[in-house]
Amino acid sequence: MAAVDPTARSVSESEHREFTGGGARFHSGDTLMARITPCLENGKIARFRPTDKTSPGFGSTEFIVIRGRENVTENDFAYYLTKWSEFHQFAVAQMTGTSGRQRVPAESLSGFEATIPPLPTQRSIAHVLGMLDDKIELNRRVNRTLEKMAAALFKNWFIDFDPVRAKAEGRDPGLPQAIADLFPDEFEDSELGEIPEGWTVKSLPEAIEVNPSRSLSRGTAAPYVEMSAMPTQLSRPAGWPRREFSSGSRFRNGDILVARITPCLENGKTAFVDFLDRDEIGWGSTEYIVFCSGPPLPPEFTYFLARSDRFREHAIANMTGTSGRQRVPATCFDRFQVTVPSESVATAFGNMVQPALRKTRANDFQSKKLEKLRDALLPKLLSGELEVPAIVQSKEGEA
Repeated sequence: MAAVDPTARSVSESEHREFTGGGARFHSGDTLMARITPCLENGKIARFRPTDKTSPGFGSTEFIVIRGRENVTENDFAYYLTKWSEFHQFAVAQMTGTSGRQRVPAESLSGFEATIPPLPTQRSIAHVLGMLDDKIELNRRVNRTLEKMAAALFKNWFIDFDPVRAKAEGRDPGLPQAIADLFPDEFEDSELGEIPEGWTVKSLPEAIEVNPSRSLSRGTAAPYVEMSAMPTQLSRPAGWPRREFSSGSRFRNGDILVARITPCLENGKTAFVDFLDRDEIGWGSTEYIVFCSGPPLPPEFTYFLARSDRFREHAIANMTGTSGRQRVPATCFDRFQVTVPSESVATAFGNMVQPALRKTRANDFQSKKLEKLRDALLPKLLSGELEVPAIVQSKEGEA
């Protein structure tokens, strides 16, 4: 279930396991719809697209598998039908069970009625909406590549110390000379073992502010980031609608949000705040820990530190509470030590990765516009209010 991203059209296999007879079973092109709260309400719906298109898959019993019926509906059309707000609202209304564990009985979906257009029209509708989703997915792939490159640079410089190691061994560090000159060519002993000469070891709160004070008056409408919108891989939340502030974490641009509750922490829910207006304060769940870089560290350093294996392993190992409701106390980071580079190296890192994150931000904002267009077209196309030829003609007229 955790592998299904509400903002992504498709999902592939998360791992390979031996099938023992339990769970939902599906094939390439099938639509997987979460039937349990809050996953259904959060929009966990995706098409299954395995690496090997001929391979079947299986997963949680909490999936309803939706497939086009031969000579009646196309698979891609069936996917967009499940994304239709009217269908989604109908499904949510069918949920039964005790609070917190409600789910949709699969048979209840047979009560939903919709006008099904001819197969050629279904293909055209899926094609139009699919073109928008193709661009959105391309932006996601580009963003993932850019973030992986930046994360690799963070690991290279601040975990493996490769530039220092290369210089100490008389090798070319593979960096522009002006940047290579910023790194020392020797190591020194520290509480964490060998670190580059001249760098220091500090506890995390000495280097990075934890849960910084942010002022936001009760009742003020401000951007809100809910837990379901938090990204597990990329840096930016799925959305930040304005809501009246009541209580919760507060943050501003440059801050880092880390989910502290299970399973959100283990799933990697972490966000880089760069989507607010200047001097604007946003807010979110009380289950976030907010980190703010202190000099000389740029916010990008703190973001990639929060995504590092060592940081996450420390946080997970320090979770407390009853099973199923464990969370990380912010004070556990008093015992987490950070290797702090020289100001010149920290600044150089920020300067190198900032263009990549700015590009991901631009891609995300473009994708949000495309999502709004897709979501506006979807009900009009499915209801027949708007015909595909009319869209094509409109676009030709604009050209």
